[in-house]
Amino acid sequence: MRLLYQTHSPYARKVLVMAHDLDLASQIEVVNHETSPTRRNEVVYAANPLGKVPVLLLADGTTLFDSLVICDYLDGLHQGPRLIPLEGARRYAVLRLHALAQGLCEVGIKLRWEVERRPATLRYPAYAEGQAAKLAEAFRFLEDAACLEEGETLGHIALATALDWLVFRQLADFTTHARLHAWYQAFCQRPSMQATPYLGHTQD
Repeated sequence: MRLLYQTHSPYARKVLVMAHDLDLASQIEVVNHETSPTRRNEVVYAANPLGKVPVLLLADGTTLFDSLVICDYLDGLHQGPRLIPLEGARRYAVLRLHALAQGLCEVGIKLRWEVERRPATLRYPAYAEGQAAKLAEAFRFLEDAACLEEGETLGHIALATALDWLVFRQLADFTTHARLHAWYQAFCQRPSMQATPYLGHTQD
């Protein structure tokens, strides 16, 4: 398998962390590709019409995207407990946590456009404030959520990689949420997280 990757993408990192945790990383060739909304990467567009990573290329020519689809595929390649339960309330709890983590990334990307990437004369401070408020609400929700104590699932991997991306981009401070911050720090010590640090800068 070949993974089209980007070293500063939280979506791509989530896939690779999961691959490490499932002991599948040795089966995947990781190929870094820089992408951005303003630069076209022809190799990535050939595999994904949205021009985004991650994309998983299988031996039979199949291409899989987005990150949730790839993670679900990887979860079917091992014999251990599934990180995405197949059914029941547990499945939807994991998918809900994953959705919240995805939302953190999406909101963070929007916030970053308004405080850093967009030309200063085109920025909309009220929009940035609205996105920052969403992050704050999510942190408050997670501080009180039981899901942090429920072992490791795809939701937990997605949350850890999302939080670490917000830290990497200096977009939010959740240190005042002691329980969430302690959980994040502990998760970042996992070998899979240590093996996949964020690196590099967006190339527009």
